[in-house]
Amino acid sequence: MTDAAPVSTFKSRMLFRLLGVFARLRPASRLRLGRILGRLAYRLVRPRVRVARRNLEICFPEQTAEQREILLRQHFHALAQSVIDRGVLWRGSETDILDMVELRGFEHIQALQDAGRPVIMLAPHFIGLDAAATRLSIALTEAASIYSVQSDPGIDALVRAGRARFNKIHLVSRRDGVRGLIRHLRAGLPVYYLPDMDFGRRGAIFTPFFGTPAATIPATAQIARNWHAAVVPIISTWDPASGRYLIEVLPALEDFPGDASLEEATARLNHLLEGWIMARPSQYYWVHRRFKTRPEGEPGLY
Repeated sequence: MTDAAPVSTFKSRMLFRLLGVFARLRPASRLRLGRILGRLAYRLVRPRVRVARRNLEICFPEQTAEQREILLRQHFHALAQSVIDRGVLWRGSETDILDMVELRGFEHIQALQDAGRPVIMLAPHFIGLDAAATRLSIALTEAASIYSVQSDPGIDALVRAGRARFNKIHLVSRRDGVRGLIRHLRAGLPVYYLPDMDFGRRGAIFTPFFGTPAATIPATAQIARNWHAAVVPIISTWDPASGRYLIEVLPALEDFPGDASLEEATARLNHLLEGWIMARPSQYYWVHRRFKTRPEGEPGLY
C-alpha cells in the first residue's frame, strides 16, 4: 500500500490533499458533506444536470417529471458521496476500506480461477464502481483493469496510484483498446471491464438500452467467445443510511455468449443491465451521454 502519490501539478497536489482530508473524516461527517455537495452539484453543475435529466427522460418515460426530478436529486447526492468516499479508497487505511465496503460472492471468482478459467469481471457504471475496484484489489493477488487516461498528467498519476494501491493491479489505458486486457487475460489474470459507455461509432453496434438504440462495444461477447472466458457481473450498491457499499459478485453468466450472435449477446447484457439499474436507479452513472452516438439518419438526443 502506498502512502503518497506521484503528483506533478497544482491541481493534483490540491486533490491529493483534499482526498486525505476526506479520508480522515468520520463516516457521519462524510455523509453530511455528501448531502451538502450533492445539493450544490445539482444547482451548479448545470451541463451535467441537463445530461442526466435527459437520460432519465429517455429511459423512464413512464415516470412523471416530478418523479424523475426526485431521482435526479438522489443521483447527484450519490455521485457526490462517491467522490468524497474516494478519499477513503485512495488514501484511507485498509481497515477503513474493509469497514466501508462489504464484498459478497468472491467465491465465484475464486472457483473459476482455481479451475483455470479466464475471468471477465463485468462492472457496470454504478457510482460504487471505484469502491468495487478497490475492494476487489484487496481480495485479488493480481488483476488487470482498463481506465481512461486523464488530460492532466498529475491527476492521471493520482488516479493510477489510487486504483493500484493493493497487490499487483495492471492498469491498461482505454486508448490501447482491449488488446492489453486480453494479454493479461491470457496470462491467467481476472480483468475488470466496464462495458456500458458510448465511445463513438467505431467498433460499436446499436443495441436497445431501455428501448432506445445505444452505441455499445461488443467486446465482452467477443472476448468471452474467443477465449472461453467466464463473465462475472460485479454489482455495487451504496446505502445512503449507513454510508456503506455492498459489492456483489454474481455467478458467471450461463451459456454466454453461447450460439448467439454478437448483437444478440450484447443485447442480452444490456437487458441484464436494465434490471440491475432498476434495483438502484439513482446510482447509475446518468451524467454520461449514453445516447450521444446515433444510428445513421437519426437526430441527436441531447
